Amino acid sequence: MQVVWEKFCRYWDVEARYIPVHEGRYVISPEEAVERIDEHTIGVVAILGTTYTGEYEPIEAIHDAVVANNAETGFEVPVHVDAASGGFVAPFLHPDVNWDFRLPMVKSINVSGHKYGLTYPGVGFVVWRAAEDLPDDLVFHVNYLGGDMPTFTLNFSRPGNQIVGQYYNFVRLGREGYTRIMEQLRDIAVHLSSAIGEMDEFEVISDGTAIPVIAFRMAEDMPFTVFHVSDHLRMSGWQVPAYTMPANRQDLPVQRILVRQGFARDEASLLMDDYRAAIEHFDKHPIVNSMTEEEAGSFHH
Repeated sequence: MQVVWEKFCRYWDVEARYIPVHEGRYVISPEEAVERIDEHTIGVVAILGTTYTGEYEPIEAIHDAVVANNAETGFEVPVHVDAASGGFVAPFLHPDVNWDFRLPMVKSINVSGHKYGLTYPGVGFVVWRAAEDLPDDLVFHVNYLGGDMPTFTLNFSRPGNQIVGQYYNFVRLGREGYTRIMEQLRDIAVHLSSAIGEMDEFEVISDGTAIPVIAFRMAEDMPFTVFHVSDHLRMSGWQVPAYTMPANRQDLPVQRILVRQGFARDEASLLMDDYRAAIEHFDKHPIVNSMTEEEAGSFHH
């Protein structure tokens, strides 16, 4: 679960009902989502491109399960789609995947422009299906800027450069340009996941075909961990985060590579060379002590 939802629940005193992951399944299931709904539920959040693995959650199936549960119970529980990572990818790589307002109970969607929107850090968007889906008591009105200005953001004054940059990308790239870029990034991600999958030391969890993100774990009984590999890659200038999975599989450390614009195929080949060099290093110099997540050092998003 993206930490922003933990912040939301803490700031607004909302009871969060998280769904733990399971071995071999690192997204939520429709059945487990419905099990946690009651008369106090304000919404179900499904993620289009999870933080941990980059996988799409089965949003259409979750939506249909919520709709069926609403019909049975009389509830009116809506669905919110956290498309922070996948909102600028799915329309171009997977146009036939139903995750957006084509599903009637999807009432709101958020997306980050600074991820695959290809703009500066710090810009994000939230879109509601209709004006009535945004409660009036969340909107504040000010008139000291020369007219009525409705706002519902936590930070009122914000720089406009990110919006200008996002608008420029929309105009310059258009659908064709975004499609071309996303296809290139996906191809590089799949190339990387294939190369990593061919190494006996790793097992691929997600292969980059959803969003250009791959996640992988160490193979069984390896004498070193992804934290060791991550630490060794830093010596070559690579920052490839290693972390543990969320609740129920916190014993599973994984590594993640996020392919962004500007990361070309030749750089991917250099990265794989350094992965092979890291494995060769650990084969020649066996690990004496295990390394924890904290000892591996911090990684700044």
